[in-house]
Parts: sequence; C-alpha cells; structure tokens
Amino acid sequence: MPADYLPILVMIVIATGFAAIALLLSALTGPRRPTPAKLAPYESGMPPIGSARRRLSIKYYLTAVLFILFDIEIIFFYPWAVLFRDLGWFGLIEMGVFMLVLLIGYVYIWRKGGFEWD
Repeated sequence: MPADYLPILVMIVIATGFAAIALLLSALTGPRRPTPAKLAPYESGMPPIGSARRRLSIKYYLTAVLFILFDIEIIFFYPWAVLFRDLGWFGLIEMGVFMLVLLIGYVYIWRKGGFEWD
C-alpha cells in the first residue's frame, strides 16, 4: 500500500527541488543595482501620496465576497437541473428550500445596505 504513494512522493520532491533551484539561481544570477527610484514604492503607475496607514473602505471587498458567494451558490443549480427528472418531488422541494435560504440571505444583505455603493 505505501508503494502506491511513491510516484506522488517523487513528484513532490521534483517540484520542490525545481522551485528551490529556480529561486536560488535567480537570486545568484540576478542583477543587483538598487537605486532610489527602484526602491520607492510603486502603486498603479502613481507615486505614493500621503500615509500608507490610512483607513480604507471595505465596500469593494464586501461586494466581491458577496458576488463570489452568490455565484458559487448558483453553481449548485446545474447538477440539480441535470438530475431534475430523477429527483422527483423531493428534489423540487429541496431546491425550493435552497432558494428560500438564498432569498433570506439576499434580503438580509439588502436590508443591511451591503449592495449600496457610496
């Protein structure tokens, strides 16, 4: 049984070795000419203005997480649609419960103002 895992172990060793060699070679052979311009922070082609410790709004991240959450939940509709005839009434009721849970979550986020962009 442990012999079955030997190819996986060999692959892990080869991948780790390749990564280590690539990092080592780039560190040893790469150019090292630091200048003040190269050492300055660079963000989207704009020079930094102000402090980097200012507070940022998390609205963008909240919207992104909500999109991913609802997008992943929608993915569950595909297998249900493929097996719709085989599942019968039980599958229809279960999908109704699933959609009700989605609707409750959607209304909750809507009431909390998660979809408002200021």
